[in-house]
Amino acid sequence: MIADASWLKRNLGLTVEPAPAGAAAGTVEAVDDTAVAREIIDFDSESPVGKAFAAQAPLTTTLSQFVPLDWPAGLAPVPGPKPTGPSLPPADVLVVTWTVDEGHALSKVLTPGHDSHDDWPPYTKNFDTIAKDMRPLSPARQLGRLGTFWTATIGSHSVTLFKSDSHMSQDGPDLANATVWRQIIADCQPKLVITTGTGGGIGADFEVGDVIVSRFVTFDCQRQFASLNGQSYASPRRALGEKYDTARRLFGANVKFLPADNTRPPRIVTSRAAAKGILTTDFFGFDNTANTYGLQGKGDLSEMGDAVLGKVCREIGPTAPSYVAVRNVSDPQISSTGLTLAQQTAVAADIYKGYGRWSTVCSAIVCWAIIAGT
Repeated sequence: MIADASWLKRNLGLTVEPAPAGAAAGTVEAVDDTAVAREIIDFDSESPVGKAFAAQAPLTTTLSQFVPLDWPAGLAPVPGPKPTGPSLPPADVLVVTWTVDEGHALSKVLTPGHDSHDDWPPYTKNFDTIAKDMRPLSPARQLGRLGTFWTATIGSHSVTLFKSDSHMSQDGPDLANATVWRQIIADCQPKLVITTGTGGGIGADFEVGDVIVSRFVTFDCQRQFASLNGQSYASPRRALGEKYDTARRLFGANVKFLPADNTRPPRIVTSRAAAKGILTTDFFGFDNTANTYGLQGKGDLSEMGDAVLGKVCREIGPTAPSYVAVRNVSDPQISSTGLTLAQQTAVAADIYKGYGRWSTVCSAIVCWAIIAGT
């Protein structure tokens, strides 16, 4: 799938004016992708800003239309009572997500009736100490917390879910997010950690809603974390996929909320090597037909944080939990024809705003499948 201005019109009802004839594509340096990354992290489809976007994009739908899932007997996620701190509760599995809309969708699937934004309590353990290594305008500093959390059970497995307000891309050059990872892993003592959320598909084969499951995470950093560039990590054990057929069936309840241009149901793709895994950038890079950011051949999906988990687990050593990245394609490859790079960036962001929550429903179901099949 390749998204261009006409795709945006057909699938969201948004109009993008073509670039003037002869207009330069623009340079990477000329695009304020730091602001775009923050815009995506903070975008809340349930807020006045989200409702204003929906008014401009009339084909978008809200999670109020979410269709409850027909879980297999005995394996429906069962939310726990409201948890208390200061530590995260111990659990077999720790699931971590990142943006506001990812949190809405993850909690809709795995803690039904308890929204990550409105209901989950704040996690503030050692906040004052950790926040010293964060920029004043970072989300965690502005919110006065490291994240929010809840618990659930899936079959016989206990699960702690964490919506992080600490982000590699936002906290600053001291990589405070690594400190947060170490602390929440120490709290939970999980056997498995799942980092999950949205990302940009690399290559034209992916459609919105496809899910990449990868034990491979690699840094592609050109800016404040250039010293990490090229470092790659792999969990020693792969996630089990026995429940993937059930996950594909469960996709069907809400697949109608994905783009009309999708030609098939969402796929679940298991990475077999780092070059087909998850790519962590320190810039808001996305794949386009011109390969402007040089992502092609380095992974199947780009995002902005998962490799920090791989780095931390390597530093922990033999006692580190297994981990897996479960990332959904929230925006496909963008066409470079007829649009400046700034326009292409806006297209990628708008597709996330329209479909990030619905594609996250797919990855949340895959998280369930991995836990239920463990």
